[in-house]
Amino acid sequence: MAEAQAPEIKMPDPVEVSKAVTKIAEQSQRLVADFLQRQSAGGALALVENPSLGSAFLEMTRRLLANPGKLVEAQIDLWKVYVNLWTQGTSAVFFGQNANSAALSTRSDKRFKHDDWEQNALFDYIKQAYLLSAQWVQSTVAGIEGMDEKTKKKIEFYTRQFVDALSPTNFPITNPEVLRATIETGGENLLKGLSNLLDDLERGKGSLNIRMTDLEAFQPGVNIAATPGKVVFQNELMQLLQYAPSTETVFQKPLLIVPPWINKFYILDLREKNSFIKWWVDQGFTVFVISWVNPDVTLAEKNFENYLTEGTLAALDAIAKATGEQEVNAVGYCLGGTLLASTVGYLAARKDTRIASATYFTTMLDFDQPGELEVFIDEEQISMLEKRMERQGFLDGSEMAGTFSMLRANDLIWSFFINNYLLGKDPFPFDLLYWNSDSTRMPAKMHSFYLRNMYQKNLLREPGGITLADTPIDLRKAQTPAYFISAIEDHIAPWKSTYAGTRLFGGPVKFVLGGSGHIAGVINPPVGGKYCYWENAELPAGPDAWYAGARQSGGSWWPNWLEWVRAYAGEQVPARVVGAGELAPIEDAPGSYVKRKLIVA
Repeated sequence: MAEAQAPEIKMPDPVEVSKAVTKIAEQSQRLVADFLQRQSAGGALALVENPSLGSAFLEMTRRLLANPGKLVEAQIDLWKVYVNLWTQGTSAVFFGQNANSAALSTRSDKRFKHDDWEQNALFDYIKQAYLLSAQWVQSTVAGIEGMDEKTKKKIEFYTRQFVDALSPTNFPITNPEVLRATIETGGENLLKGLSNLLDDLERGKGSLNIRMTDLEAFQPGVNIAATPGKVVFQNELMQLLQYAPSTETVFQKPLLIVPPWINKFYILDLREKNSFIKWWVDQGFTVFVISWVNPDVTLAEKNFENYLTEGTLAALDAIAKATGEQEVNAVGYCLGGTLLASTVGYLAARKDTRIASATYFTTMLDFDQPGELEVFIDEEQISMLEKRMERQGFLDGSEMAGTFSMLRANDLIWSFFINNYLLGKDPFPFDLLYWNSDSTRMPAKMHSFYLRNMYQKNLLREPGGITLADTPIDLRKAQTPAYFISAIEDHIAPWKSTYAGTRLFGGPVKFVLGGSGHIAGVINPPVGGKYCYWENAELPAGPDAWYAGARQSGGSWWPNWLEWVRAYAGEQVPARVVGAGELAPIEDAPGSYVKRKLIVA
């Protein structure tokens, strides 16, 4: 085994160390003073433990102890793999033999990409011991019998969080890359990391808000969200943006985009090379997009119904004034797709045909199998969340961001923990992560309605299950042609769950499955040539049967959608100048609503 080259040792600069320590001391003092002030003022939210989680793990312990024979068997299995690992490790060290890893391959595990995890016998042993222990813990928990399915899923999810947190990569003494950096910089990496940690605490006002990217590298309207256009309509909840045409002619029917209000719309308009909005404009669409406001306590009473009446319905009215066209093709992304489907159901009940076709990006309409998000939506957790929202008037954006990060903790939490705090590096400028960090709030009443009626009670799939603006919603009455695009690795809206939504409509439906996840599976421009997609002309009852008969094609699914929507887009007409209709421009795109931030960089 080749020996790794010893890193060069650097002696720390006393002056720089003194400056760093002084800055750290001053920041620490400010943070403690701020914390004490909030406590004395009663302004801090109490950290309430999740009682359902504690009772779930108590139930797990009881089930384990109820079958001591199985527990002993599991412990013997763990002892055997440790003996095997020790034997292989000593053979490699003392006899120079190549050891076959006792644990699963780590080639695809980004945590162990540093060469020392393979080439250094000590770190290889640490890695393998951790992976074997992690496998044992998770398999033991998964093998517990007698628990209800929801409790078991919750235990397995939080066990994975625990196992991920204990990875040797997350500790300076057991991470070879951090050890090398500490030696090479004379410990400056750890001082810089502590400074980064305090910066994040100060920016988050006492809560740790890990920077995922350079928060000063991007500015909406300058180097992201810069597709030319104007705000042509606005109300309390949203601004409606119309984009300037880039073709001499356009399709007769405009395109309305309904983004989710969990995040901001410009995920669809990052930079020109990956902007879905710019691509739509270049294909000859008159594109409108809703830019939701970042609500504060003044909008606490806004409900899901308001997002219908003041959102999609108001947008349809405004588009008719701006273009003279009554019909549009509509696209809804994630939660925006849930609202779009509700709008389609509302219009169907009123014999209103203003939506010619509806496209649903990674959208759940049947919430029977919501995936890992299910662990956050039992009665106790929703009740606690409602109490917090009642005090604030909204759900703070950091709470939702933290929930989504937990679904991919190694990528969205621990990788930045290591980079920023242990290696002392600044995060790399990345438009997607800048958008991900630009969190939004949600009105208390709206979010409570959404969690209870969609996730918890699953009423949208039931005929008349929910009523909006005095209108019972029955999706089966909707004849609007529908196109579903989902992503095979989506952790937020699992594709098999989104597929269930295809069974709810009365009109023609096409389902397409893209590669990658919730974001990359959608934002996959043709020029990149990345991933692939699957399609099937048939629509069998279950997703597995659909997938078995699906045909795979390489690259982006965007051209596939374009071919589908052309049938509903109408004839070519002269390109529309923004402001030529009844609506005068208010301000340049991307508008002022999208620029309202929760946390300043």
